[in-house]
Amino acid sequence: MDENKVVVTKEGLAELQKEYEYLVHVERDQVIEELKAARAQGDLSENADYDAARDHQARVEARIRQLDDMLKNVEIIDEKKKSRIVRLGSKVTVQYLDTNEKEKFSIVGTVEADPLNGKLSNDTPLAKAIMDHKANDVCMVIVNPPYEVKILEVE
Repeated sequence: MDENKVVVTKEGLAELQKEYEYLVHVERDQVIEELKAARAQGDLSENADYDAARDHQARVEARIRQLDDMLKNVEIIDEKKKSRIVRLGSKVTVQYLDTNEKEKFSIVGTVEADPLNGKLSNDTPLAKAIMDHKANDVCMVIVNPPYEVKILEVE
């Protein structure tokens, strides 16, 4: 996969676009107002409000550039393409063989990863271990210490 590609679901793309639009059309305007208010206080050399506003502006502009680059290199995961093999966009149920605990999650790109909400990055050791496998396969997750999972279901 191309290093510059940003792999996301349609939902993830919508979130990135929403954040970009908010930063460009709302947050940027707020920063301009903060800068105007700070400048109105006079001497800028010892003006903490002005320094804070400039710092805020730098963070907003950096995130806008980052999102712009991401959106230019986006690759949408085809979640409708059904496969019995674990791929990006798959919903997978695994069983940890050491504890018999079961877990269900979706495999997404790193930009969308949110493990607390069932979205596992494709760059995690667990996702790497189960990629290209199918239901009933047992996979070794290479971490310290390593552990095994059994893939119960792939959607």
